[in-house]
Amino acid sequence: MTDDHPSETLATFAATLRFGSIPDAVVRRTEDLFVDWIASAIAGKGARAVESIARFIEAMGPIDGPSEVLIHRRRTSPLMAATINAASSHVAEQDDVHNGSVFHPATVVFPPTLAVAQALGRSGADLLLAAVAGYEVGIRVGEFLGREHYRIFHTTGTAGTLAAAAAVGRLLNLTPEQMLHAFGSAGTQSAGLWEFLRDAADSKQLHTAHAAGAGLAAAYLARDGFTGARRILEGPQGMAAGMSRDADVARLTDGLGSRWATAETSFKYHASCRHTHPAADALLQVMRDHALRPAQIAQVIAHVHRAALDVLGPVTQPATVHQSKFSMGTVLALAARFQRAGLPEFELHYLDAETIDLRDRVRMELDDEVDAAYPQRWIGKVTVLTTDGRRRHGRVDQPKGDPGNSLSRDELRAKALRLAAFSGAASVAEMITVLERAWSIAGADRVPLLFAPTK
Repeated sequence: MTDDHPSETLATFAATLRFGSIPDAVVRRTEDLFVDWIASAIAGKGARAVESIARFIEAMGPIDGPSEVLIHRRRTSPLMAATINAASSHVAEQDDVHNGSVFHPATVVFPPTLAVAQALGRSGADLLLAAVAGYEVGIRVGEFLGREHYRIFHTTGTAGTLAAAAAVGRLLNLTPEQMLHAFGSAGTQSAGLWEFLRDAADSKQLHTAHAAGAGLAAAYLARDGFTGARRILEGPQGMAAGMSRDADVARLTDGLGSRWATAETSFKYHASCRHTHPAADALLQVMRDHALRPAQIAQVIAHVHRAALDVLGPVTQPATVHQSKFSMGTVLALAARFQRAGLPEFELHYLDAETIDLRDRVRMELDDEVDAAYPQRWIGKVTVLTTDGRRRHGRVDQPKGDPGNSLSRDELRAKALRLAAFSGAASVAEMITVLERAWSIAGADRVPLLFAPTK
């Protein structure tokens, strides 16, 4: 049996989803994702590209309002707060990712959800409900658009507009018809191209900022009667027609209400592009199992899927900290040296002579098994050649952070404290209070400000 109007089916699901229909385990997972997003958002404080976007938005927006700009502890309109928070939460490369859709949901879902929930005085349960609606829609749109879409387009910027529209639309209590129009207006604004990586440009933060703002606007416009394309996803001149060669329309409605894609989302352990994580974990496994030191490594071959070559291949000599997070050689070099490729390691050591020397000993090779499993599974495989002629192999089937190898709440708390300390955006005491507030958000009658305003 086929669905002859999947955009409408997806919109109806998002508009009619109820909090009581979401399994408790998914609610708890969404709380964890919210906590993880907050930490990523405040980690963006001080980043040049983020502060540039923030200066522009704050110059354009009202000087006060109901919604919170996390990195500056000031308030403004929902649109302006959502835009800045979306930019800030995608620069540290610590925000979550869904494997099958190759999509970062948190950075485009939680910024507009938090901003609008604060503005409308919605409850914590309303916030979590809206977030799940955004995750479920955005993930399915990313899966629908497929691997060929991701080769050129940054899925978080494209599918992200619909994810944001779904989340905000649920907070606005849009009807199914209005939600469908919101999808149409969001989809026609979808954007984000990978070309920026070749130039170490700042576009990635603009992608998430735009997606969050465009989705929010699409939902509010739909509430006011503004119409959008009814088949923006599957229509003959819709997103798939213009942005994909392998779109699978069945993925749009796959398991709605029974398969909770939100719970499939992975947390990031290393502060780098997720395509580097499987190989980094596999390399660390080899080094632990064979007591190898970096100086003993003559060469590392990372056996990867095609998307890793497409996204990471152009980055051979990274010129900025952010670009270095898309360099397989740099990530593996830092992991080998420090057992983790975290924010301080990138900031302080990505251009060290030792890092560069080890970076240049790394190469990627397409692996048929890894590529066939991707994107549902992100297998990590490496071959390490040692300076004394030995050949060692490493394999990781579930990188750290995947649902089957997830971060515990204690690990998420530790990660959040590291990110806050790195950016200086919050003290340990402040961050612990915020985490406790976020982990109990389901019981809040009204979504509060997360951080005390600056005096």
